[in-house]
Amino acid sequence: MKQVLMTLAAAGVLAAGFAFAQTTTTTPQTGAARHPGVRAMVHKRMMKQLNLTPDQQQQAKSIFQAARQSVQPQTQQLKTDRQALHAAVQAGDNAKIQQLTAEMGTLRGNVMAARAQAQSKFFALLTPDQRTKAEQFQQKARQVLGNRKAGN
Repeated sequence: MKQVLMTLAAAGVLAAGFAFAQTTTTTPQTGAARHPGVRAMVHKRMMKQLNLTPDQQQQAKSIFQAARQSVQPQTQQLKTDRQALHAAVQAGDNAKIQQLTAEMGTLRGNVMAARAQAQSKFFALLTPDQRTKAEQFQQKARQVLGNRKAGN
């Protein structure tokens, strides 16, 4: 059970970049991506381990809220495109599939960039000790996820 929770935690950390924005994909999802509530749990656990000051907590909240708001139109467009892609697949419309997947790739890239920028701003708030703890948390999560993948 502990290994499953750690795997979910690792997937959440790696996939969500502190779990501040959510999108779904057309490909099968695994780990935390399939369970959005897990992302919040992982985020909360990391924040607790970092022992943020009240000021840091407020700044982090503002950073991640702003990031969520900035990508919200793109995540909505991704949702619309996913539905259209499903219809194009069902209809066998290869041209539409190509167009939608290219658009979705660009949108996902934009969302990832916004998430990475928010994460960078968050890391800038941390003390050197907190950064070390955050890096250790992420490294452990990657190891757990890597061990999980190797076992499959």
